[in-house]
Amino acid sequence: MERVLGIGGVFLKAKDPAVLKDWYRRHLGLAIEEWGGLAFPWRRGDGFPGLTVWSLFPGDSPYFGAERQQAMVNYVVADLRGLLDALRAEGCDVDDKLEDSEYGLFGWVTDPEGNRLELWQPPAAGGAAAAQVEPA
Repeated sequence: MERVLGIGGVFLKAKDPAVLKDWYRRHLGLAIEEWGGLAFPWRRGDGFPGLTVWSLFPGDSPYFGAERQQAMVNYVVADLRGLLDALRAEGCDVDDKLEDSEYGLFGWVTDPEGNRLELWQPPAAGGAAAAQVEPA
């Protein structure tokens, strides 16, 4: 089973999201949209289309799991349920929660150092390019 297809998102916590958004706009030229992030389109060598979302979250957001975690990476996967089952069988710390939304299926696993990772299966019809992640 192919496990990870690409990076679906990079999420950062911010003490003051408005100030940090402005800094990234001004100094790095990121065209941050009203929803709090932007998307970088990409295509794998085999033609798989995708995008990587970059977004800021409030500093007190519980979305990342542990309060100390300041960033979270979202990985694009083809078969979320199958991968979560495989990770559980391998003894990984897999969150029981599974989120099914218009943006696709989301699941979470925590690595051995306590970093929460998000796994995302884009919706079949639109593929990865159809998704947008809203801050929690």
